[in-house]
Amino acid sequence: MKSIFDTISFDCSRNVTKSYSTSFSAAVKMLAPSIRQDIYNIYGFVRFADEIVDTFHDYNKEVLFEMFEKDLDSALTNKISLNPILNSFQHTVHQYSIPMSMITAFMKSMKLDLHKSEYKTVDEYNEYIYGSADVVGLMCLKVFVNGDEAKFQELEHAAMRLGSAFQKVNFLRDLKADYEDLNRTYFPNTDLSKLDEQSKNDIIREIEADFQAGFEGILKLPMEAKFGVYTAFVYYKKLLSKLKKTPSTEIKNTRIRVPDYQKFGLMARCYVNYRLNLL
Repeated sequence: MKSIFDTISFDCSRNVTKSYSTSFSAAVKMLAPSIRQDIYNIYGFVRFADEIVDTFHDYNKEVLFEMFEKDLDSALTNKISLNPILNSFQHTVHQYSIPMSMITAFMKSMKLDLHKSEYKTVDEYNEYIYGSADVVGLMCLKVFVNGDEAKFQELEHAAMRLGSAFQKVNFLRDLKADYEDLNRTYFPNTDLSKLDEQSKNDIIREIEADFQAGFEGILKLPMEAKFGVYTAFVYYKKLLSKLKKTPSTEIKNTRIRVPDYQKFGLMARCYVNYRLNLL
């Protein structure tokens, strides 16, 4: 029965989320049960695409990505895939009418990671951010508003800015791995081998502006989504705060993280704020 296979597929997407990101998984658990699985389905899809271009170094990444892309097209066309992650994703795409343009933009940015190592202009940088992060926020927003197109249009800009903020924090946190292991430089007009406090602070101010715009959208989200998205927002804000306090020389040589005990404290404060209607 297809329903049994779908259930197994959903379990795979949920397990991928839990295995690859404990922080994001914790935030998803704060979403209403009615939308939780669909966010797992989206995350599983974007995570697998990202893993192909970032970690499968002992294999032909271009061949793997081409296979993944063909399987994706088949899944979306036929509404089924023997790849459980793609089977889950196609379900959510059709359930919430996620536009193909968003998926295409995401895959385009992922494909760039196969060969592009440096983003020299702001336009190149923004295009990559849009495809790798903004559209992921928009896919999630499609789930959150559940067909309310007016609400989607109202929150579209904020969702993109929040996606940008999350991605840029990841870039800054993963500076060492991206630069040394993957030979990638995302921030334009920035010599990462000579990253100084001025350059670091310029990047952080840009991220803070994205966070502010994104937070304004969180306040207007449906109740089913607000607490979960706010939890992710607070976690990434904490991560940015730690990066802001870390000297630029250290950012280049280590990976900043939020310890588990601080994560639990952040989640507790998020819950208090939510219950007291402080959002």
